[in-house]
Amino acid sequence: LHRKHDRRQAGHSRVAFDSRGSGAQESYLLHDHASSHRHKLRARSPRRRQCQPAAGPARGSRTVKRVPITTAGAEKLRDEIRILKTESRPRVIQAIAEARAHGDLKENAEYHAAKEMQGFIEGRISEIENKLASAQVIDVTKISNHGKVIFGATLHLINTKTNETLKYQIVGEDEADIKHSKISLASPIARALIGKEEGDVVNVQTPAGLVNLEIDKVEYI
Repeated sequence: LHRKHDRRQAGHSRVAFDSRGSGAQESYLLHDHASSHRHKLRARSPRRRQCQPAAGPARGSRTVKRVPITTAGAEKLRDEIRILKTESRPRVIQAIAEARAHGDLKENAEYHAAKEMQGFIEGRISEIENKLASAQVIDVTKISNHGKVIFGATLHLINTKTNETLKYQIVGEDEADIKHSKISLASPIARALIGKEEGDVVNVQTPAGLVNLEIDKVEYI
């Protein structure tokens, strides 16, 4: 009896470390660890659910990234696309038709020039349509002015070292025009100023070095 008991214990010990044992050993393993196995399955189930893809846009759809633009900037794009569609496009179509009437297209410089211009016009129309479709038009005049620097605001600044006065409007990337004091929202100066208020002094790193700018006045015009 002692020998049998010892053999059973030895068999049990082997089952715990070797899954290739006899049928009796497999029965012992199933009986002894069934509850633990069920618990493991339950514990793993939530992790499997977490691996499922999160609900999102339908396949083939695309989330459009909104790009801020001022009302003036949006109106300028609309004017340009109107001219392209009503004036430039008909004109180039007419030019192509006239060039075709001249005969051999391979040696027809006028035809190839007109086709090249047509490609430019159609490309520009498509570009503007995409910009307007993704644009977030912001009319700063309809926002209450609390002296805070926001997109579209016009800023009166003072260089604290030279007392030079500066005036900038923060606009979209496509609207930026330094000659007309319009700076892009992505520019270092605009990034440093956004969110600040009248009276704040901001340190701006420029190619010429560090510049200290005091926000003298903020206008929403």
